[in-house]
Amino acid sequence: MNAPFDAALSQLRAEAAIEPDAPVTGSVKKETQIIAIYGKGGIGKSFTLANLSYMMAQQGKRVLLIGCDPKSDTTSLLFGGRSCPTIIETSAKKKLAGEAVKIGDVCFKRDGVFAMELGGPEVGRGCGGRGIIHGFELLEKLGFHDWGFDYVLLDFLGDVVCGGFGLPIARDMCQKVIVVASNDLQSLYVANNVCSAVDYFRKLGGNVGVAGMVINKDDGTGEAQAFADKVGIPVLSAIPADDDIRRKSASYEIIGKPGGRWAGVFEQLAEQVALAPPVRPSPLTQDGLLSLFSGDTVGRDVVLDPATAEDMCAAAVLEKPSLEVIYEGS
Repeated sequence: MNAPFDAALSQLRAEAAIEPDAPVTGSVKKETQIIAIYGKGGIGKSFTLANLSYMMAQQGKRVLLIGCDPKSDTTSLLFGGRSCPTIIETSAKKKLAGEAVKIGDVCFKRDGVFAMELGGPEVGRGCGGRGIIHGFELLEKLGFHDWGFDYVLLDFLGDVVCGGFGLPIARDMCQKVIVVASNDLQSLYVANNVCSAVDYFRKLGGNVGVAGMVINKDDGTGEAQAFADKVGIPVLSAIPADDDIRRKSASYEIIGKPGGRWAGVFEQLAEQVALAPPVRPSPLTQDGLLSLFSGDTVGRDVVLDPATAEDMCAAAVLEKPSLEVIYEGS
């Protein structure tokens, strides 16, 4: 027996068995609607949020858009491709200079939309989730709870499930969650994970619910709609897979402008986001998720073929005699 190894293993098992603290419960007292948007990386969260926030601002709403993705790309479309200084980066520079961070250092405006990026650590130099927590701690110091906005939109990466990225759900920091997905298995897998997180924390007494789904790049095949129906959440909007949208998004052009070709899509989305109540979803099992797709698409005819020791060594394995001592009568 290896005593140090066994002790370390026991400690790891004990840590893994610890449940997270229950979220803060109670009725939401803020008039501000804080909405967290989750989705698979690259699915179009930033595109959706930039155009949604712009349309809301044009409708006379006070909107704050906060990018919580370490890629710091949430606001790039809003600002025509320009990146703005992140809160984490600015905080580090100001700390070295012995200066305090001010609102004007990290928050920027365009046509009535207020926007900022939390940012994240450099590659390989820190935890993105921890960076999110640090960013919100700084926002609180800047007066986050006293700001007067109608809507605060939070852009969260849904692929990552560590504590920092689940903060809005686990700690009742928002009232609603919206998932952005498409008619593909991977984005719906992420959407299902988010629904599972909401369901889990509702069991612990949390208040956050899923307001619905935005189907981006909708090609009409129907898997995302079927997913929404099965988990019990509404589809707030379906943004078509259109080449005009793709080209304008790629050139950092806002399409959610009143009077434009796509204005109706984002006007409807803005209305749905405002009115949709947060509900508790019923997440699917893996088999339930796979059942949304045809068998030839997801390969359900594949059989799990167990490997052998010979396979692993790429050669025949010599069976060695056992040295175990067997006593009579045992």
